[in-house]
This record gives sequence, structure tokens and C-alpha cells, in this order.
Amino acid sequence: MHFELNQEQQQLADAIRRWIGRDYGFETRRAIVHGDAGMSPDAWATMVELGLTALPVPEEHGGFGGDAVAMFAVMQELGRGLVVEPYMATVMGAEFLRLGGAHGALLERVAGGELILACALGERGSRHDAFDIAARAEAVDGGYRLRGDKRVVLHGAQADVLIASARLAGDGHGTDGVTLFAVPAASAGVSVTGYRTLDGLRAANVVFDGVAVGPDAVIGGAGEGGAILDAALDYGAGLLCAEALGAMQALFDATLGYLKTRQQFGAPIGKFQALQHRMADMAIHLEQARSMAWLAALTLARTRGGEPGGDGDAGRSGGDARAHADASANANSVLRRRVVSAAKYRVGLAARFIGQGAVQLHGGMGVTDELPASHYFKRLSLIEQTLGDMDHHLERFIAQPGFREAA
Repeated sequence: MHFELNQEQQQLADAIRRWIGRDYGFETRRAIVHGDAGMSPDAWATMVELGLTALPVPEEHGGFGGDAVAMFAVMQELGRGLVVEPYMATVMGAEFLRLGGAHGALLERVAGGELILACALGERGSRHDAFDIAARAEAVDGGYRLRGDKRVVLHGAQADVLIASARLAGDGHGTDGVTLFAVPAASAGVSVTGYRTLDGLRAANVVFDGVAVGPDAVIGGAGEGGAILDAALDYGAGLLCAEALGAMQALFDATLGYLKTRQQFGAPIGKFQALQHRMADMAIHLEQARSMAWLAALTLARTRGGEPGGDGDAGRSGGDARAHADASANANSVLRRRVVSAAKYRVGLAARFIGQGAVQLHGGMGVTDELPASHYFKRLSLIEQTLGDMDHHLERFIAQPGFREAA
């Protein structure tokens, strides 16, 4: 199947690529990475001007209501350019707010580029299980009080608002009592320790020590955050697949160019058959990953928000309509989990093969900080570990209903 962006999506992708080529070159990126802030206000302002922060926000909150395919176009170009600004963290946080349905004012500020978000979900020892939550929320007069320790919060030190998961009930596993909160990063009791990650981005460890929030901080209802958490994580994983695709394409192109110019024994090394075979294998991995990343984007665009069967409910009444809506929403969730996990696994496999192959074909230069190849390799390695690694998503894919019966 052949996938293409529509005219508007392609124009946006082209505009992002021109901006990166003109103002966000490799040396500029290195300077941003090694700066104290870990991001460029000028680059962020340009992204806002291009409409990137408004793209995923619903139109009623000042955005463009872009679907997952439109976001695919954006993330692919940001991956190609190795952009380190907190875009992924912000749009994933915005998805939590969109699904919660009660934070329009925050979404308006996200659309205008005034608000940076971060998702404080992972904890010590939780690995890739976002439902392994030890953080606690206690109901008190006037709201809630949060206590917990969150680890590797992407762009946590740059964020204005943290999307945090905690439990009102339950023993640390599953969906029981899972509640999501929008917590201002400047709140009393919030402690943030930022650091630079292997791929040049920024992350932080965040401690909530008796942080008081009002009832309006709850996203999607007290004790009812499990479904939102699951859906938003899949949305984020789909975005990562698109980013990885852009990075893999750029790394493949750079490696091919290197093989055409690097001389050995009086000829370009790209003429050696063994290296041609390696590049052919890398090309196959790239195209398979592209197909799966597209499938994830299309599936997310179709199932995002859990549409309850649409016109299929027409003519139904009472309990029948409700039962049909629930069944349709459940089918959408199962399809979304299956496709996203399959894509994250296949893209991760391709990222590992292409990244390692590019480093080997570059020789010792492939791991130097002065060459873009090493930076692509590092970013791809971290993408594979973010929001579930290959093993996690393979197990999740197998666990979906229908797999064992079909096998």
C-alpha cells in the first residue's frame, strides 16, 4: 500500500525542513544541547509561528485539530532534524488534557506556545509499565495532596505544568484508583532535578512532597484515569515511531553519501559488494518500519478519542445503544493497542539495525561527537527505550484479545 501526505501536510513538512536546513543545522543543535537551558527560545518561537504547537489542539481551544497523520508529518521532520526542543513532551501532555475534556484554558495556552508540558509518569523500578504507580493522591478538604517520586520525566525541568499519575486507591498495579493531575511545576512541594540525557535532550527526576492541588487539577475524573493514560501513551508511542522514521531516513542517507565519497584501495567503498548488501538490508528495514509507522498513524487517526460507533448507533435506543457504543470503543482500544505495539516493535527493530549498521559502515568516525551519525544513533537508541521497548511491546501485542486464538 502506498501512503502519501495530502497537500497541506506536505507543505507543512516542507516548511519545517526548510527552517531546519536554514536555522537549525548540526552545529546550532550542538550549541543548544550544550547550553544551560537545553532548548532555544528562538527555535521554540519559530515552531509556534509555524503552527506546530497549535496543530494537535482542538479548534475550540484555539488549535487546528490536526489528527495523528498530520502529526506524523511533523514528527518525521523533527526526527530528521534531531530537534531537541520540548515539543514531543508538550503535545503528549496536551493529549492528556484533550482526552480529559476539562482543561480548555491550558490547551489554549499550549496552542499559543505559552505553555510547556511534561508527563511525570515513570517511577523507580516501574520499567515500561506506566500502571506500576506507587505515587499516592489523598483527598483532602479543597482538593488533593500528592506524594510520589517520578523518574526520567522528559523535559521536566523545562515544563510549566506537569501531567502526573497517582493512586487514590489500589496497591500499585493495574487501573484501580489511577488518577491524573495537571500540576503547576512551581507548586510548593514540587522538587525537580534536571539533567541531560544520552541523546542530547533533557529529562528530570520529580518529587511531589505533599503537593496541594484543587479538584480542577484532575484530568478525566478521580480514579478514572486508566483509560486516558493508556490512550495517551499509545498516541505518544505513535509520535515516536514517526520521529524515529525521520531519523532513520536521515541516517541512511548520510551513510549512503559516506559510502559514495570514502575512498579505499583507489575506489569508493560503496563499490564493495559486502557493503552494498548491508545497505540493501538497511533499506528493507527502513521501508518495513515506514509501513508500520504509517499504519500506526492511520489507526490512531481513526480511533483517537474512542469514537462510539458513529452513525452505527442511529436507530438504537437506551441500553442497546450504550452497549453498542461500549463494544465499539473497546474494539477501537484493542485495535489501537495491537497496531501501536506492533509498530513500536518493528520500528525499534529497524532503528537498532540501521543505527548499528550506520556506525559500522562509518568505522571509528561513526561514534565521534563531531559526526551527525553518532547523534542519530543515540537518539534512535533512546526512542527505542521510551514508552516501552521492543520486548515490552511484543509482550503487549501477544496479550491482546484474539492473538492466541488466531495462532
